[in-house]
Amino acid sequence: MPLTKLPKVGTTIFTVMSQLALEHKAVNLGQGFPDFAVPDRLVEELDKAMRAGHNQYAPMTGIPALRQAIAAKTERCYGYRPDADSEVTVTSGASEAIFDAIHAVVHPGEEVIVLDPCYDCYEPAIDLAGAKAVHVPLDPQTFAPDWDRVRAAITPRTRVLMINSPHNPSGAMLGADDMAVVADLLRDTKIWLLSDEVYEHIVFDGARHESVLRYPELRERAFVISSFGKTYHCTGWKIGYCIAPPALSAEFRKVHQYNTFCSFAPAQHAFAAMIEQEPEHYEQLGAFYEAKRDHFREQLLTTKLKPLLVPGGYFQLVDYSSVSDLDDLAFCRWLTTEKGVAAIPLSPFYETPPQGQRLARLCFAKNPSTLDAAIERLQKL
Repeated sequence: MPLTKLPKVGTTIFTVMSQLALEHKAVNLGQGFPDFAVPDRLVEELDKAMRAGHNQYAPMTGIPALRQAIAAKTERCYGYRPDADSEVTVTSGASEAIFDAIHAVVHPGEEVIVLDPCYDCYEPAIDLAGAKAVHVPLDPQTFAPDWDRVRAAITPRTRVLMINSPHNPSGAMLGADDMAVVADLLRDTKIWLLSDEVYEHIVFDGARHESVLRYPELRERAFVISSFGKTYHCTGWKIGYCIAPPALSAEFRKVHQYNTFCSFAPAQHAFAAMIEQEPEHYEQLGAFYEAKRDHFREQLLTTKLKPLLVPGGYFQLVDYSSVSDLDDLAFCRWLTTEKGVAAIPLSPFYETPPQGQRLARLCFAKNPSTLDAAIERLQKL
């Protein structure tokens, strides 16, 4: 038997909880996927693309029309237009883009700084590169970074700093002041920046998403990763993209071409048309989800669960300490099997979870009927 290359990795918590929800007929607010329809135009454009014969390999970097649409959208949103040919690469989801970016620049024995809690695909990609993930904890209440701790974690072996805003699982967001600190931290170093911005359009309360692409000093050393699945309610299509300077994109593409080579061609044509013909979709996405957030929060206040603030993204953290003193893994299993609502524990997002933390993640990217059914069960806690 060969030794495992990923000794800490088992089945993801998302798969485990979704399977448990299925077995116990629980309302699934665990895994982060919408249960409502994708935009009609997107389905129509996908059908049109398939019927037009766009069913073979797409170009390795993505079809030109989509890369050009991404470049135009980026300029519209962030005031910067990347070169569609040399700086934009379409991938099979954001997870592939994260993997490609890490393997493009990280060598064995080097270090990558991640901010805990962080999405579970980060560390396995780092491990497979033969590198070490250096975990720096966020504030356990606000999920804000302690930049002094990040600075202290930098060593001569640090190759990449990874950031994520809006943040999964908390929804916390980095502000302009944070971007200034990141620029200061990385200035005069050879450290690259990987910015996971898959929830970029799901921001609330009049806030502005501070994309790395807004900041010339940062974007010249960054991989900025986005997801169509999150923006267009189609996580199963697995299409994302990476924007990076030409030299970084060239290295990124070396990995991408031998990982997936290209991504689902008909969907690329559909997204190109959707971006150009219906920009109001992504422009209004924050308001769409803000209404869901507010309504779900009001409903949660009728239960014993305490909802935390949600600045962005489509997840709601709840403090369950008034319901149970179980650790989060045990609580989420109990909640699913005994009370019929599936949630995600926070501890799998950490290297070392905060002692005594009693938080679970619920997804509110659901139909009102789904959320109502969950609340009815949660009110019985």
